Amino acid sequence: MDTEKLSETSRDIRIDIIRSLSKAGSGHLGGSLGMADVFTILYFHVLNHRPEEPDWPERDRMVLSAGHIAPVLYATLAHAGYFPKAELMTLRQLGSRLQGHPGRDHRLPGLELSAGSLGQGFPVAVGMALAGKMDKRPWKVYCVAGDGELQEGSMWEAAMAGGFHKLDNLTLIIDRNGVQIEGHTEDVMDLEPLTDKWTAFGWHVINCDGHNHTDLIHAFDEVDTIKGRPSVIIATTKMGKGVRSIEDNYRWHGKPPSKEETEDFITQIKES
Repeated sequence: MDTEKLSETSRDIRIDIIRSLSKAGSGHLGGSLGMADVFTILYFHVLNHRPEEPDWPERDRMVLSAGHIAPVLYATLAHAGYFPKAELMTLRQLGSRLQGHPGRDHRLPGLELSAGSLGQGFPVAVGMALAGKMDKRPWKVYCVAGDGELQEGSMWEAAMAGGFHKLDNLTLIIDRNGVQIEGHTEDVMDLEPLTDKWTAFGWHVINCDGHNHTDLIHAFDEVDTIKGRPSVIIATTKMGKGVRSIEDNYRWHGKPPSKEETEDFITQIKES
């Protein structure tokens, strides 16, 4: 695997995220930038998918539970070839297929689920994985959720079901950036010890650096060796990764850059 090429892709995805939010004048910047590396590895190393045939029945399913970081999903889908990159500049515009939260009714290729209400996507992913098991299908289900999302009770109901049904075709990726819209997750509601909690629910747990491509690749490769239980990758990330001036600042959870900030942020991305 060409890690240099993957790094270039992550950088370009981050730049497109910044540009699309600047054009829209709204959107969720911090979490989208923070997950660019995870989405790069998913779509350019892990997923069995066909951008030219987005509804291919045997595709792996990628469910975005944290729907507010739609900009990183859109940018990644465009770079993977699901639709033209120029369409990224229509983010949040009236009539655009790229709304603030993903919606299947907008008919954007590559979307598995309409998302927005936190805590809802992961239970659907569990249901998809269970359906795949029952039908003896070879495809796998991957789900991306935020760490603040773990404060939703529906997440833990789904975790219990996934462990009980031994869904080894299911992988949850947690964006462990430690911040949410109101501040630091541990100040809002303490989440630790996460590893012990997921282990107790019958999941195989992998902790990794969510910005290190080699670390991420090893994590997903490890998942492929696990049988008889689902896996969760707890990926430690920084909100706003690549833009030093806003990293780890929860105030950038849902804030777009101004025109002046846009050029400065892109310069920081290129220099990171």
